[in-house]
Amino acid sequence: MARFYVTTPIYYVNDVPHVGHAYTTVAADTVARWRRLRGDDVMFLTGTDEHGQKVLRAAEKLGLTPQAHADATHLRYRALWERLTISYDRFIRTTDARHQAFVQAQLQKLYEDGQLYASDYSGWYSTSAERFWAEDELLDGKCPDSGQPVEWITEKNWFFKMSAYQERLLAHIAAFPDCIQPELRRNEVLGYLKKPLGDLCISRPKARLSWGIPLPFDPEYVTYVWFDALSNYLSAIDGGDEAFWPADYHILGKDILTFHTVYWFSMLFATGYAPPKHVYAHGWWTVEGTKMSKSLGNVVDPHLLVDSYGADAVRYFLLREIPFGGDGDFSHQAFLVRYNADLANDLGNLGHRVLATMLPRWLGGVVPEAGPQTENDLALATLARRVTEAFDTNVSALQFRQALEALWELVRAGNKYVDTEEPWALNKRGDTARLGTVLRNVLEIWRIVASHLACVCPQKSIEMLAKLSLTEPDLAPTFDRLVPGTPVAAGDPLFPRLDAIPAAIADLIAAAKLAAPAPEPKARRAPKPISPTPEPPVSTDAPATPVATPAAAPAAPAAPAAPALIEYDDFGKVQLRTGRIVSAERHPNADKLLVLQVDVGEQAPRQIVAGIAAAHTPESLVGKDIVVVVNMKPAKLRGLVSQGMLLAAGGGDVAALLTAGADIAPGTVVK
Repeated sequence: MARFYVTTPIYYVNDVPHVGHAYTTVAADTVARWRRLRGDDVMFLTGTDEHGQKVLRAAEKLGLTPQAHADATHLRYRALWERLTISYDRFIRTTDARHQAFVQAQLQKLYEDGQLYASDYSGWYSTSAERFWAEDELLDGKCPDSGQPVEWITEKNWFFKMSAYQERLLAHIAAFPDCIQPELRRNEVLGYLKKPLGDLCISRPKARLSWGIPLPFDPEYVTYVWFDALSNYLSAIDGGDEAFWPADYHILGKDILTFHTVYWFSMLFATGYAPPKHVYAHGWWTVEGTKMSKSLGNVVDPHLLVDSYGADAVRYFLLREIPFGGDGDFSHQAFLVRYNADLANDLGNLGHRVLATMLPRWLGGVVPEAGPQTENDLALATLARRVTEAFDTNVSALQFRQALEALWELVRAGNKYVDTEEPWALNKRGDTARLGTVLRNVLEIWRIVASHLACVCPQKSIEMLAKLSLTEPDLAPTFDRLVPGTPVAAGDPLFPRLDAIPAAIADLIAAAKLAAPAPEPKARRAPKPISPTPEPPVSTDAPATPVATPAAAPAAPAAPAAPALIEYDDFGKVQLRTGRIVSAERHPNADKLLVLQVDVGEQAPRQIVAGIAAAHTPESLVGKDIVVVVNMKPAKLRGLVSQGMLLAAGGGDVAALLTAGADIAPGTVVK
C-alpha cells in the first residue's frame, strides 16, 4: 500500500468561494478518491488561511473578534465542500493551536540556526495586498494589485535569508524537472530565478498588526501571513503522520505559484525538509470570455450550479471542459451542451435502453449468463482494458480531461455495440443465448464506467452501481465480474435532459450583460475610391504581359496624414510597465502568434499572446526586458487569453520589440 498526500491551498477566509476555488478542490478530491480506489493510504488536506490585516479590519467593522469572525466565515468553505462531496481527510485552520505551535517551533529553529536577522525597512505598504511596494511599482500612487491607497512605513522587521537558497533551488529543479508542473509554469519559475533572489520579510509589528502568530523570540512581532500559511502542509501531519511527507501534489492556481515554489522550497531547505514531489499550478477561469468581477455580477456561484445541475454534473464539467493546467472559459451554454451530450445522451442511453427496456421485458430483469464471445465482443473487451489503463495513467498525472475522454470512448463504443448487435432482432429471432451475451457485455461496460466515475461523480456512481445491485466499485476491466441471476433495475434517469439553461442562471446572465460596459464603437472604414479608368484584370495563371504606355513623370509621394492629436489625459489612461519575458512558446493554433509569460512586477507573470512569430523565435525572447501595456482589457486570441500588449516597431510587420534596460526591474512604471 503506497502513501499518497495531496493538498489544496488554504483558502483566504474573507473570500466568498467561487468556481475557481471549487475547481482546485474538485481536482484534488478526484485524485484522492482515485488513489483510495486503487488501495493507497491517502491524506487529502484542505483548509482556510485566517490571519492578516484584512481579517482583523473586517472583524472590527462587524464588532467581532478576529477569531469569532474566522469561526463564522470559514464555514463557507466547509458548506460548499459538503455540497460538492469533497472527501478531505483534514480541514486545517491557521488558527488551530497545533498549527500555531508548529509555526513557532519552525521559527525558533530558523532563529537559532542564524537563518533570520532583524533590519530596518522602509516602503509603501498596501493593507489591501498586505505587502510593501517600491515607489516605481505604484500605479498612480496606489497599490498596483488592488488600486487602493498605500502608506509610507519605516519599521524594523525580521528577514529570512532566502537569497542563500537560489542556487539550491535551481539545482533541485534541474534534478527533478517535473517537480513544477505543467512545463510552462516551471519555465515561469526559472524565469523568476534569473534575477537575484532577495531575502524575505517574515514579520509584521504587533503595533500595526496584532492578528497573527507571535514570533517566539520577539513577541513584539507576528509572522508574515505566507510563512504562516505555507507551513500548514507540514503542521497538518505533525504528530503522527509525518510519513506522508513529502507531499505528492500541491494543487493550486497559477497566481500563487512563486510562493509555493521559490518561498516554500527555500523554507523547507532551511528547516531540513525535502520539497514536495510536485507542485501543479492550473490556470484561471474566465466567464463568457470576461474576467470574473463582482462589479459585473458574473462571478460563478458554485452553490447555484449545484442547485441547477447537481454536484456531479458540476464536477464533471470542471474536469472535462479544459485540459488541467491551462486557462479556460466558463460558458453556461457550453455547460448545457456538455451536460446533454455527454451525460444525458451518451451515458444515459448506454444504461437506459438495456436496464429500462430490454432486460426486464426479454430476460426477466436479471444479469444474464454469458455465452461464447464473438470477434465484436473481444474487440470491446480489448477496448475496455485499454481505456481503463489510460484512465488510471491520466488521473494519476492530473490529466482529468484526457482520462474522461478515454472513458467516454468506452461509453460511445457501448452504444455503438448495441446498435451493431441489434438485440431487438436477436429477441425477435428467439436467439436468447446471444441476446443474453450482448446485454451482459453492456452491463459489464456499465459497471466499469460506473466504478471509474466514482472519483469524478461519486453520487451518480453509487446510483449506477445500485442499478446492478452493487454497493462498491469494481475496477476490473474484464467482462466476467457480474453474477448471473442478480436483479437489475433502471431506476430514475441519472441526468435528465435539459432543454434550456435553468431560469435562475439565465437571470444572472442577463443581469451581467446589463452591468457590462457598452463596447466602444468601431471606427468606420472610409469607402474605397472608384478609379475612373478601371485597370484590366490580371490573370493568375501566367505573368501579366507588360503594356507600353507613354512616359510620365513619377507621381510625388503622398504626404503622410498628420496624426490625430490627443490630450494629455488620453495618454494618461495608458499604463506602461517594464516586463521581463520568463517563458515563450508557439501558439498551438496559430503560426503567427507566440504565447509569452511576462513578469511585470506582480505576484505571478502575465500571459500575453503576440503576433511576433515571424520576427522572433521563442527561445530568443526568454529573459528579454520589454515594455508592456498593463491595463489593456484581456482578449482571447485563437482560444488563449492575452492579459496585456507589448510595444513593437514596424506596424503589422514587426521589426523590433521596444526594450528596456536590463538593469531596470520588471514592473517599473514607464512615463
